[in-house]
Amino acid sequence: MTTRWLTPEEQRAWRAYIAARHLVEDAIDRQLQRDAGMPHLYYAILAHLSDAPERRLRMTDLAERSKITRSRLTYAVTRLEKDGLVRREGCPSDKRGNLAVLTDAGMATLERTAPGHVETVRASLFEHLTPEQVGQLEEIFTGVTRALQDDEARPTADDVPWRRRSSPSCS
Repeated sequence: MTTRWLTPEEQRAWRAYIAARHLVEDAIDRQLQRDAGMPHLYYAILAHLSDAPERRLRMTDLAERSKITRSRLTYAVTRLEKDGLVRREGCPSDKRGNLAVLTDAGMATLERTAPGHVETVRASLFEHLTPEQVGQLEEIFTGVTRALQDDEARPTADDVPWRRRSSPSCS
């Protein structure tokens, strides 16, 4: 099989995407460290839990939504537990499983930090785009996401650690 190298236009677009992604992520991490003492990943965990019914998710579901391994999630949740922002509960239907639950303190931290987070996202990304470009960006990334999620060659649980489940009900 021969390699299909990127065209010069594709190479420029790829490098621009990588540079922008790193700079936006860095700005978000700096703001969240300053305002909440946590990295973006931890904030995202709190946000996922805040969106979930009863502010709780199975650990494996939370790992999949966060696109991280269960061991990395366990480490993050342990840190968030120490800070009183999350607690773990056993799964009522499966004694081997665990749920991550957003505490009231975690919700308060999220609510206190969200305005600065949104402002950082706006200043880092959206203020540099026209309304038409925002629509194009949504269309582009929705298309990429859909294609990767629907791809027949999509990674399986054996390929992607956050898709592994140890139990059908809670884990």
